[in-house]
Amino acid sequence: MSSTVTAPAANNTVPRRAPAVVMRLARMGSAHPTRLSFLRIMLRRMTSGAWHFDRPKWTIDPNGVGRAVYRAKGPDRTYSLVVFAHDLPDHLRSDRVIATAWDATFALFDGEPSESDLDRLEANVPLQEAGRISARELSLSRANRSVRLFSHVVDRLSQGSQPDRAEVEAVGYLMRTTAVYGSGKFGAADRRDLSGRLELAEPFQAEMLSVWLTRQFTVDIVEHLARAKGGTKAVPLHPDLKRGLGVGNSTGLGMAPFLVRHPMLLDHWMVVREEALSRVRSCEKADAKSVAELRLAHQRAVENARKWHSDHPFQRLKLQALVRDLDQIAVQVSVFPGPNPRPWDALWQWGEANLSLEGQEALLALLLEPHGDIVDGLATCMAADESAAFRIQGKMPLAELRRVLLDRYDWALRLDFSDPKQSTRFWYVSEEKLEPRLGERASEDGAEREQPLCIAKLTQELARDCAAYDDATTVAEFLLAHPEHRLMARRLQIAARFPYAEVQDNLIAAEMRPIDLMRCKLAFFGASRFDPRSDKWVRISLFQDCPYPLDLQQDPPND
Repeated sequence: MSSTVTAPAANNTVPRRAPAVVMRLARMGSAHPTRLSFLRIMLRRMTSGAWHFDRPKWTIDPNGVGRAVYRAKGPDRTYSLVVFAHDLPDHLRSDRVIATAWDATFALFDGEPSESDLDRLEANVPLQEAGRISARELSLSRANRSVRLFSHVVDRLSQGSQPDRAEVEAVGYLMRTTAVYGSGKFGAADRRDLSGRLELAEPFQAEMLSVWLTRQFTVDIVEHLARAKGGTKAVPLHPDLKRGLGVGNSTGLGMAPFLVRHPMLLDHWMVVREEALSRVRSCEKADAKSVAELRLAHQRAVENARKWHSDHPFQRLKLQALVRDLDQIAVQVSVFPGPNPRPWDALWQWGEANLSLEGQEALLALLLEPHGDIVDGLATCMAADESAAFRIQGKMPLAELRRVLLDRYDWALRLDFSDPKQSTRFWYVSEEKLEPRLGERASEDGAEREQPLCIAKLTQELARDCAAYDDATTVAEFLLAHPEHRLMARRLQIAARFPYAEVQDNLIAAEMRPIDLMRCKLAFFGASRFDPRSDKWVRISLFQDCPYPLDLQQDPPND
């Protein structure tokens, strides 16, 4: 990982927050998107003026069935989103991973597809998991129409009028993706083969590009259907309403284990964010430009909170806390920077003392916003070569492994697993749904197939068995006798180098909320309007209030 992150910047005088503070589920579940979110990283690059976008193919009939191609042309390469639009009966529309038909299916193609490429893709992409794509494709995805909003928008536009603004704001998207696959799945190009490309070096850049181009299609298809229905009476969607639409997404438990299964990647994401905060807090002045940008960012956060709704009781409490906290922040921002010799750090320390976790993490996002010059370069440190950490260092003596246990896993060793509430649940993969699930250990079958996500419990089991060996015993010798501890031995060796690698909470406890893991990852994606429908699945929106690729000349990007 880049030395700019593993060592503090030369002018940093404020340390990063400790892993014991930031790696707790309650705080991770309060994360907000920042200018280091993958969506924002992609948009900065794609809207820099070096990339150009068009739609070279649109052969979609009046029923909304056919092909389209959206093209992103950069300095060195071109990428094309290939779209297959379908006429899906309402009774077949499902967001579940086991669905077999969708309103639209997509593949991000490396280059410009020929007609034979399009024919090959049409035979496979609409089948999704049942089909097969090639290394020429970088992602595979699908989307369904919003039952509530899509038809309303088509009907209104076809009659020459605009859709109801309240309806648009209440839903926030015309279509929602139900899966975006990449990184080698179903034959797609492997991440390792793409990481050397500048525009794809940071995590999930191909997937973000695919969803951004998908957003363009969602507006194009409603306007196309409105013209087919209304003829010359039809009108396009008003730019203000159009900009407020994103791409929806429904995410369940399948996303939750990701951060646990990728400890090195998690560390890189978190340490970059913490390094960014440290750099901002270390700034010794606040000029007029940065103060104005802070106030503008706060205004936009207030507007976002106004449009952010949820029926989930827990999330409603968090939203209420956020609104109160933004009101308090408004008072501080109105007199910022004041007489403080280090104003950004003073504002942060005030937030830690006065705001909820939700408000603190929102304040973090606000503080980063005016500081692209010292923050944006950290994005290059967010990728991770996880293969480098896979090999276990067998020569390590157990004395060193024990030091890692005490230094990095003291939180796990303190838990009392004799209390049934600490092991109430277990993670498994559903044979029927092919998705990760959480079971109740006392009342459900399947605990014998538990997935190794109970890191705290596995840590205690390793520590217990280590106690029977002296300090000079090597890890290799120990694992020959106890191969069941290979996973945790590897994780300890990763954590020794990467202190933000572990979620410092019990992931099988009765009170654990999987949506906290989901929100943390989704915030790094750049998702907004986080709306849990239970503690196990959530709806979000991507690219709301962002520019469209085909409108960049008329609608320049902002934050």
